[in-house]
Amino acid sequence: MKLKETSVAGKIAIYGLFLLILVQPFPAAAQGKTPLSISMENYHYPYDVAFLPLTIEGQDLRMAYMDVPALWNPNGKAVLLLHGKNFFGAYWEETIRFLSRNGFRVIVPDQIGFGKSSKPNIHYSFHLLASNTKKLLDTLGIKEVSVVGHSMGGMLATRFTLMYPQMVTHLILENPIGLEDYRPIVPYMTIEEAYQNELNATEEGIRNYHKTYYVQWKPAYEEYVQVSVRWKASAEYPRLAMASALTSQMIYEQPVCYEFSYIKTKALLIIGQADRTVVGKARVKKDLLSMVGQYPELGRKTSKQILNSSLVELPGVGHIPHFEAAERFHKELLEHLNR
Repeated sequence: MKLKETSVAGKIAIYGLFLLILVQPFPAAAQGKTPLSISMENYHYPYDVAFLPLTIEGQDLRMAYMDVPALWNPNGKAVLLLHGKNFFGAYWEETIRFLSRNGFRVIVPDQIGFGKSSKPNIHYSFHLLASNTKKLLDTLGIKEVSVVGHSMGGMLATRFTLMYPQMVTHLILENPIGLEDYRPIVPYMTIEEAYQNELNATEEGIRNYHKTYYVQWKPAYEEYVQVSVRWKASAEYPRLAMASALTSQMIYEQPVCYEFSYIKTKALLIIGQADRTVVGKARVKKDLLSMVGQYPELGRKTSKQILNSSLVELPGVGHIPHFEAAERFHKELLEHLNR
């Protein structure tokens, strides 16, 4: 059957529709933002990644990790590196290399809800993440470990040390969040509100937030902004956004700052003095901001609470010393591990 020719009016309508399509904003992927799977299958980690199967709340999940052997002169000791909330195990690359070259076996997990690990909708708790990490170490045959925690990883490192003190030979906290209880000063946010905030985040907003971590922004830090932007271009992103909202609630509702005095392990706090990170800072009233996130004061206070601890203060350094002051950070880390 022969198709009828399109009328003049029809041609005008089609042409108009074509022009309308041209002026519409392109989706993120079409703008050069290649979507990144929320499990990061197509994202390169610096060392081989393996997976520990876990069953949590009836869900079959998997926990990603790197297990990096000592490169030279193995000393038989293991170090566990715990990542922050807006990062994942790969950002420890330089620290892994440094420790491996100095004889340590290095274990670097992506916690459930982060990195290459599963992103389930479950009740997240530091107790659960610590228990998962213990299962990983048991599977790897590790009976003693030095624990290094950055940012949120510092809260997890603290909980892990409190739960399994017999396993932890050294505790190192690098600008940990949770040195204070955020609840009295940061207004509560529901899971749904936090979820919507994640969904509505823009590239500019993500970048501006990351910039608060540093005293001086460097192009290398843009990598972690782009990971988040590319996640948002993925059709799976709502699942990651919910996991992120749930872990934000975990941080807010499960403070560890009241339990530092129970830690008996040899501990080191490495604190960038320019850090002013507060979880939920945007919700704090301006006249109260000076009362929270004061890391110089918080570091000294926490060091006094942990009986067997020492404090290293890094002037002019922000939230991530292992980026901004890597040489000094590694020097202090190695000295503590060798005590």
